[in-house]
This record gives sequence, structure tokens and C-alpha cells, in this order.
Amino acid sequence: MKSLLIVAHGSRRSESNSEIAQVAARLADKARGEFDIVEHAFLELADPSIPEGIERCIARGATSVQVVPYFLARGTHVADDIPRQVAIKQATYPGMDIRITDYLGCAEELVDVLLRLAR
Repeated sequence: MKSLLIVAHGSRRSESNSEIAQVAARLADKARGEFDIVEHAFLELADPSIPEGIERCIARGATSVQVVPYFLARGTHVADDIPRQVAIKQATYPGMDIRITDYLGCAEELVDVLLRLAR
């Protein structure tokens, strides 16, 4: 079973964290047939953590986990912090396909979204 884990920064504001849960739910609806499981996790300030999010996917039967950084730029969090946390679970489950995809900000479609918002 393929799973997708959306990883956001996390916030002290519960409303912001709830928005990420809502994005994950909407994504789960659109991803049916392609991803069996969609979860979300946070780098810091909120739960579940990235390792907990990966565990949630595995507990639901995932055979692969695609970790998608919900970040706009390749700062320290994308370049170092997220890979460090994902590596913990890669070491725990060496036979499991757990990988990090490109981050949101490098998606070509983002330019179209920005133009649409500006219009």
C-alpha cells in the first residue's frame, strides 16, 4: 500500500495545524487510487512528529511512504532537518521504501497558482 505523508512546519496556533490536517484530507480524496493512505506530520511545535507520521502510515499498512515537504523554499528545514528525522525511520525500517520527494516550492504548477491568486 502506497502512502503519502505531508510534512509542514507546525505552529503554536492550533488553527494553522488544523489547516494542514484539512489539506491532507482533501489530498486523500483526490489521491484515491494512487495513494491508499494520506497522513500529515509536523517538523516542530505540533503533533504528530515526522517519525510519528511515518509510524502512522506503517500502522495503517503502508509498504511505502512518500514524505512531501509542505515548504516553499529549500531552507535548513528542507535541506537538513526533515531528512534527519526521516532517516530515523529509514534506519528502523531498512526494507521499507521511505523517501522524501521534492518540496512544494519547486513545483512548476506553483507559479500558476500564484498567478491565479493574484488575478
